[in-house]
Amino acid sequence: MKTLVFVCLLIVGIHSNSYPCEPDRQVVRNQNQRGQENQNVPLKTIENSVCQFACCFFKEISSGENNGNVFFSPLSISTAFAMLTLGARSETLTQILKVLGFNPQISENEIHEGYGQLMQMINRNNEGSQMNMGNVLYVLDRLKPQRRFLNNLRNFYGGEVYPMNFKRADQAQIKINKHVAERTNGKIKDLINNLDPLTELLLISYIYFNAQWEKPFDPKNTKKSKFFVDGNKVVEVPMMFGLGMFKHGYDEELSSTVVQMDYKGGASAFFVLPDQGKMRKLEKRLSCERMSRWRTLVSKSGSVNLYLPKFSLYGTYDLKNILYKMGIKDLFTDKADLSGITGQPQHRVSQAIHKAVVNVDETGTEAAAATGMEIVPMSVPVTIQFNRPFLMTITMGNNMLFMGKVVNPLKKD
Repeated sequence: MKTLVFVCLLIVGIHSNSYPCEPDRQVVRNQNQRGQENQNVPLKTIENSVCQFACCFFKEISSGENNGNVFFSPLSISTAFAMLTLGARSETLTQILKVLGFNPQISENEIHEGYGQLMQMINRNNEGSQMNMGNVLYVLDRLKPQRRFLNNLRNFYGGEVYPMNFKRADQAQIKINKHVAERTNGKIKDLINNLDPLTELLLISYIYFNAQWEKPFDPKNTKKSKFFVDGNKVVEVPMMFGLGMFKHGYDEELSSTVVQMDYKGGASAFFVLPDQGKMRKLEKRLSCERMSRWRTLVSKSGSVNLYLPKFSLYGTYDLKNILYKMGIKDLFTDKADLSGITGQPQHRVSQAIHKAVVNVDETGTEAAAATGMEIVPMSVPVTIQFNRPFLMTITMGNNMLFMGKVVNPLKKD
């Protein structure tokens, strides 16, 4: 079995007054060579903030009448807006850092150092998995970004910067979508639709993740089974089955069963199954503190009959509306101060889009087709059936890469 995840985030800045400037023809390549000294403190800072942001963002999009599937990358969103803080000033900067979960006492340099270290860790080659994270900034070809901004974007985030003629919106859209498709192995082909010819800045942050389970499921054991979407709706889904030693435990405070499944390469997935009727309780009480305890909770493996549905999720979110509610307000209005990017104050973010895709199945690679049989103790196995809505997270160490909620495995969006 393998999991494929493809994520992009888009930020478009438009509506500035006209002013003369020289065309910028510089392309900054990914040359991130940050040192390894003092890694732990900045990296820990990012781990904590991304987790805090993930919980807040999840609760925001899951609130109200939204009872559908959820899938997003808190790391991708956080990284893109952290890059904006390189050029944000005054209240615009304060609001972004607060919503991203950073303590006011933490220096901006420590924040950017942490993101740089995290990107280095993610982009390392790991046997059995592919993970690639990167950032691209497209700039109107007559606009000249500040040298300090470009240097910081390159040094901390490995950012690539390309000039673009947004006036020819159709051609620009084709080029940008092609670039995104290449960076996500063709899984996100049409990120941008109806590109505004007034666009001046376009920022993309992407993550590609492809990994195999340490303990793959045998496709021969996958059978049609009932999944209880809610009290009134039942659907039949392809349900995978595995008998083996799985890390699992029960979280009393969240009334939920937690199962950890490890990927080759060091990443892990946590599947969280609330007791019947306890999903709202889980969502309301979910916190970084609780999630950090899951690794201890599931530290011992036990014999389990595990049933997990195959599913694909496609998440698309208008970040402008969501983050405005969370407290990033000036960035999307005429009060925005992004003068550190261009040296001019008349820029704001007009559109922010996040797209994410996840596919969980038991096919696709030679290794995944191998039998997942293992020797298990003679004790009676525990049966855990993910046959009703559940949460999932994908982590690398203590870093939250992805987060989601599966309400209906048959509904992709």
